[in-house]
Amino acid sequence: MIKLFLAAERRVSSAMMVLACLLMALAAVLGFYQVITRFVFSEPSTWSEVGVRMTLIWMVMLGTVAAFRQGALVSVDLMFRLSQGSWRRILHILITTVIIAFLAVIVWFGAEITWRVRHQELAGLEMISIAWGYLALPVGAFFSIVAVLANHFDPRHMELDTAL
Repeated sequence: MIKLFLAAERRVSSAMMVLACLLMALAAVLGFYQVITRFVFSEPSTWSEVGVRMTLIWMVMLGTVAAFRQGALVSVDLMFRLSQGSWRRILHILITTVIIAFLAVIVWFGAEITWRVRHQELAGLEMISIAWGYLALPVGAFFSIVAVLANHFDPRHMELDTAL
């Protein structure tokens, strides 16, 4: 069962990373477009700045999935270095539990705020609900929970491997 979960998670995390990279490229293109329209044509685009903001929000929330999967939690790096044996296993369970609890709060309140703002429109992008921006919170946090669980069952601590 765990192997099946890890196989599915691997695909999901890879897809999230690809999407995050595509969103970063899109944000760069939209930012370039904003600069061109503002400084070359002296007619700033009303929608591209909002588009950059939305793509960056989604990029960060989807990119955190890959960070959680790789165990890139720098704040707990020292604790892992100093722990051994059963204390390390307890620490690993504690860290996983705390992170999942935090992400669950983001899923819960992110979904709630997304629902509450569903009728508001984005400034500069009328006809598009601001809820699409807020939706990045519960979606990113949900997939991050999956990545945290996968990292718990198949630990990867990339920051430990590359540390001096």
